[in-house]
Amino acid sequence: QVQLVESGGGLVQPGGSLRLSCAASRTIFSIYTMGWYRQAPGKVRELVADLTSGGYTNYADSVKGRFTISRDNAKNTVYLQMNSLKPEDTAVYYCNAYSPTGGRYWGQGTQVTVSS
Repeated sequence: QVQLVESGGGLVQPGGSLRLSCAASRTIFSIYTMGWYRQAPGKVRELVADLTSGGYTNYADSVKGRFTISRDNAKNTVYLQMNSLKPEDTAVYYCNAYSPTGGRYWGQGTQVTVSS
C-alpha cells in the first residue's frame, strides 16, 4: 500500500504561480511512475505531467513550458511547479503513483482555482 498526500493548492490570480506537493508514505520513486492529473467540473480526469522512475518527464500540451514536475527522493515527495497560470487550469489536482507490478494509487486531491 502507498498513501499519497497532496498539498499546496489554493486561489491564485491569472499569471500567478503555485507549487503542489505530494508526499508518499514510503520510498517508491525507484519503481513507480509519479504523475499529476487534474479534473475540472464536468470534465474527465486528464494527465498533466508524469515522471518515470528513470527520470523521464512527459507533459500535456496545454501545460508545456509552464509546469514542471520534479521529485525529492530524500523526502519521498514529488512536486508540480505551475507558472503562468490560466483560468482554464482551474481543477482538482491529483497525485498518482503507478507501477505495473505494484498497482495504482491516488491522493485525495487538492483544489487549484485561477481567478481574478
